[in-house]
Amino acid sequence: EVKVVESGGGLVHPGGPLRLSCEASGFSNSALSMNWFRQAPGKERELVAGIFPVSGTTNYADSVKGRFTITRGNGRNTAYLEMNNVKPEDTAMYICCARAANDYWGQGTQVTVSS
Repeated sequence: EVKVVESGGGLVHPGGPLRLSCEASGFSNSALSMNWFRQAPGKERELVAGIFPVSGTTNYADSVKGRFTITRGNGRNTAYLEMNNVKPEDTAMYICCARAANDYWGQGTQVTVSS
């Protein structure tokens, strides 16, 4: 059984940093990609960042480029989202998705940016 677990969310002041972690277990091989999505109340889920663990190739939403960095852990099915210079509009539930033949979703971790 594949499980995806996120951690690291919380309350952060505008301009501050926050680091999210995602670990996917139960894969027989490496996930094809690890991705962070976010969903704010009343808004659609959007892709924030993704990484292909084998190549290290990354992609980002325009709204977070230059502020967020996605990296892989020592294990291919681990990914981190380094968030810097956070803004109130970054407030959302952040959800990790491990993509292989299917998409596997975590429960999410709440990030709230507020002074």
